Amino acid sequence: MKVILNEDIRSLGKKGDIVEVSDGYARNYLLKKKKGVEANARTLNDLKLKKAKEEKDAQENYEAAQELAKKLENEKIVIPIKTGEGGRAFGSVSSKEIASAVEDQLHLTVDKKKIQLQEPIKELGTREVSIRLHPKVTATLTLEVTQEQ
Repeated sequence: MKVILNEDIRSLGKKGDIVEVSDGYARNYLLKKKKGVEANARTLNDLKLKKAKEEKDAQENYEAAQELAKKLENEKIVIPIKTGEGGRAFGSVSSKEIASAVEDQLHLTVDKKKIQLQEPIKELGTREVSIRLHPKVTATLTLEVTQEQ
Protein backbone atom coordinates (compact mmCIF):
# COMPACT_ATOMS: atom_id res chain seq x y z
CA MET A 1 0.00 0.00 0.00
CA LYS A 2 1.25 3.50 -0.81
CA VAL A 3 1.14 5.98 2.06
CA ILE A 4 1.92 9.71 2.30
CA LEU A 5 3.75 10.41 5.56
CA ASN A 6 2.38 13.12 7.86
CA GLU A 7 5.56 13.23 9.96
CA ASP A 8 9.17 12.10 9.83
CA ILE A 9 9.63 8.39 10.56
CA ARG A 10 13.24 7.28 10.90
CA SER A 11 12.92 3.93 9.14
CA LEU A 12 10.63 5.13 6.32
CA GLY A 13 11.21 8.73 5.32
CA LYS A 14 10.42 12.38 5.85
CA LYS A 15 7.12 14.22 6.07
CA GLY A 16 5.44 14.42 2.66
CA ASP A 17 7.25 11.38 1.22
CA ILE A 18 5.25 8.71 -0.61
CA VAL A 19 6.33 5.26 0.63
CA GLU A 20 5.31 1.70 -0.16
CA VAL A 21 4.59 -0.32 2.99
CA SER A 22 2.76 -3.54 3.80
CA ASP A 23 -0.99 -3.30 4.16
CA GLY A 24 -0.95 -4.40 7.80
CA TYR A 25 1.71 -1.86 8.81
CA ALA A 26 -0.20 0.88 7.03
CA ARG A 27 -3.61 0.05 8.51
CA ASN A 28 -2.54 -0.93 12.01
CA TYR A 29 0.16 1.67 12.65
CA LEU A 30 0.54 4.53 10.16
CA LEU A 31 -3.12 5.24 9.46
CA LYS A 32 -4.35 4.42 12.95
CA LYS A 33 -1.84 6.75 14.66
CA LYS A 34 -2.33 9.44 11.96
CA LYS A 35 1.34 9.23 10.95
CA GLY A 36 0.29 8.86 7.31
CA VAL A 37 -2.64 8.89 4.91
CA GLU A 38 -3.42 6.51 2.08
CA ALA A 39 -2.04 7.73 -1.24
CA ASN A 40 -5.06 8.06 -3.52
CA ALA A 41 -5.83 10.59 -6.27
CA ARG A 42 -7.24 13.20 -3.88
CA THR A 43 -4.42 13.06 -1.33
CA LEU A 44 -1.76 13.05 -4.07
CA ASN A 45 -3.32 16.18 -5.58
CA ASP A 46 -3.47 17.83 -2.14
CA LEU A 47 0.22 16.99 -1.60
CA LYS A 48 1.13 18.45 -4.99
CA LEU A 49 -0.74 21.70 -4.24
CA LYS A 50 0.82 21.93 -0.77
CA LYS A 51 4.34 21.50 -2.15
CA ALA A 52 3.69 24.14 -4.83
CA LYS A 53 2.50 26.59 -2.16
CA GLU A 54 5.57 25.87 0.01
CA GLU A 55 7.89 26.48 -2.97
CA LYS A 56 6.11 29.75 -3.77
CA ASP A 57 6.39 30.91 -0.13
CA ALA A 58 10.08 29.96 -0.03
CA GLN A 59 10.74 31.94 -3.22
CA GLU A 60 8.90 34.99 -1.81
CA ASN A 61 10.93 34.80 1.42
CA TYR A 62 14.16 34.57 -0.60
CA GLU A 63 13.24 37.60 -2.72
CA ALA A 64 12.24 39.62 0.36
CA ALA A 65 15.57 38.75 2.01
CA GLN A 66 17.48 39.85 -1.10
CA GLU A 67 15.59 43.15 -1.16
CA LEU A 68 16.29 43.79 2.53
CA ALA A 69 19.97 42.91 2.00
CA LYS A 70 20.21 45.54 -0.77
CA LYS A 71 18.71 48.14 1.57
CA LEU A 72 21.10 47.25 4.41
CA GLU A 73 24.25 46.85 2.29
CA ASN A 74 25.25 50.52 1.97
CA GLU A 75 23.83 51.73 5.27
CA LYS A 76 25.58 52.78 8.46
CA ILE A 77 24.18 52.86 11.97
CA VAL A 78 25.62 54.63 15.00
CA ILE A 79 25.36 53.23 18.53
CA PRO A 80 26.55 55.37 21.46
CA ILE A 81 27.81 53.48 24.53
CA LYS A 82 29.00 54.50 27.98
CA THR A 83 32.75 54.38 28.42
CA GLY A 84 35.07 54.77 31.36
CA GLU A 85 38.70 55.81 31.61
CA GLY A 86 40.80 55.09 28.53
CA GLY A 87 37.79 54.54 26.27
CA ARG A 88 36.94 51.20 27.91
CA ALA A 89 33.29 50.27 27.42
CA PHE A 90 30.97 49.25 30.22
CA GLY A 91 29.64 45.93 28.89
CA SER A 92 29.33 45.29 25.18
CA VAL A 93 27.04 46.05 22.26
CA SER A 94 24.55 43.20 21.89
CA SER A 95 22.64 41.99 18.86
CA LYS A 96 19.45 43.27 20.51
CA GLU A 97 20.88 46.81 20.62
CA ILE A 98 21.97 46.54 16.98
CA ALA A 99 18.49 45.35 15.93
CA SER A 100 16.79 48.22 17.77
CA ALA A 101 19.26 50.73 16.25
CA VAL A 102 18.46 49.43 12.77
CA GLU A 103 14.76 49.82 13.58
CA ASP A 104 15.18 53.38 14.91
CA GLN A 105 17.69 54.74 12.38
CA LEU A 106 16.84 52.89 9.15
CA HIS A 107 13.18 52.00 9.83
CA LEU A 108 13.82 48.38 8.83
CA THR A 109 13.01 45.31 10.88
CA VAL A 110 15.80 42.80 11.52
CA ASP A 111 15.53 39.85 13.89
CA LYS A 112 18.20 39.98 16.61
CA LYS A 113 18.81 36.23 16.20
CA LYS A 114 19.95 36.78 12.62
CA ILE A 115 22.74 39.19 13.58
CA GLN A 116 26.02 37.30 13.71
CA LEU A 117 28.70 38.69 15.99
CA GLN A 118 32.03 36.85 15.91
CA GLU A 119 33.09 38.44 19.20
CA PRO A 120 31.55 40.91 21.66
CA ILE A 121 31.84 44.55 20.59
CA LYS A 122 33.60 46.32 23.49
CA GLU A 123 35.63 49.03 21.76
CA LEU A 124 34.76 52.28 20.04
CA GLY A 125 35.16 52.40 16.29
CA THR A 126 33.69 51.19 13.02
CA ARG A 127 33.22 47.55 12.08
CA GLU A 128 31.28 45.33 9.73
CA VAL A 129 28.42 43.20 11.11
CA SER A 130 26.98 40.32 9.07
CA ILE A 131 23.25 39.65 9.16
CA ARG A 132 22.00 36.29 7.90
CA LEU A 133 18.58 37.11 6.48
CA HIS A 134 18.05 33.77 4.71
CA PRO A 135 20.15 30.61 4.38
CA LYS A 136 21.30 31.88 0.97
CA VAL A 137 21.37 35.65 1.73
CA THR A 138 23.78 37.44 4.07
CA ALA A 139 23.97 41.23 4.32
CA THR A 140 26.81 43.31 5.72
CA LEU A 141 26.00 46.39 7.78
CA THR A 142 28.47 49.08 8.87
CA LEU A 143 28.29 49.73 12.61
CA GLU A 144 29.93 52.73 14.26
CA VAL A 145 30.28 52.60 18.03
CA THR A 146 30.74 56.07 19.56
CA GLN A 147 31.14 57.47 23.06
CA GLU A 148 27.90 58.49 24.73
CA GLN A 149 27.71 62.20 25.49
